[in-house]
Amino acid sequence: MIKVILHGSNGKMGCVVEALVREEPMMQVVAGVDRTGEMLSDFPVFASMAECDIEGDVVIDFSNAQAVDGLLEVCRERKLPVVLCTTGLSQEQLERAEQAAKEIAVLRSANMSLGINLLQKLLKEAASVLAPAGFDMEIVEKHHKKKLDAPSGTALALADSMKASLSGEYTYVYDRSTVRKERGEGEIGIVAVRGGTIVGEHDAIFAGCDEVLTFSHTAYSKSVFGKGAVEAAKFLAGKPAGRYDMSDVIQF
Repeated sequence: MIKVILHGSNGKMGCVVEALVREEPMMQVVAGVDRTGEMLSDFPVFASMAECDIEGDVVIDFSNAQAVDGLLEVCRERKLPVVLCTTGLSQEQLERAEQAAKEIAVLRSANMSLGINLLQKLLKEAASVLAPAGFDMEIVEKHHKKKLDAPSGTALALADSMKASLSGEYTYVYDRSTVRKERGEGEIGIVAVRGGTIVGEHDAIFAGCDEVLTFSHTAYSKSVFGKGAVEAAKFLAGKPAGRYDMSDVIQF
């Protein structure tokens, strides 16, 4: 039985993950962590990770950026593997996660869905063929109006995948309203749309002379991210220290 500590247990994604774990015969949520400390289910909930005195095999984190530093510190102290799903982390926090991975197993992906992780692989291949042929690359991402970070971590991860397969310097351009000039060489444009209850949409556009190729991914519910996190937790429990991502889980 894999014992899960759910960090951010009372949030929307925490509730999604809890419901998914209940469907897994060999997994159980043994404790939750939420700043309210409110117990909404049949497991104890603590106001912080430091207060949690329940032993677990792995932590699934869907909280917020402010809580991640404390989470990593406690996981390092207790040698707890952690699936880090919170987005909008600063560069300093990403570096702390990399440092923590020297002592514990840390799995972090900008997006936990199977489709997005396959899309990253496809975009590497597409960019390596189309960019040298003169195609311009743009990413348009859409999310609900309550999302705090823009552009999304997933959009940046997609751009990173495109950039990784290319030679030369490429820069990300987020806003073209402040200058009046033609699109330059070596640019990857990233546009963020926020509104309504959009769960998540990402379009990667390759625009060439007289033809356009678009790769699209649409998430219709948050379950796609929760399912990925649960599979990641199964994979990570018992793993040695190291930095892992969804490609290790999926193994394309």
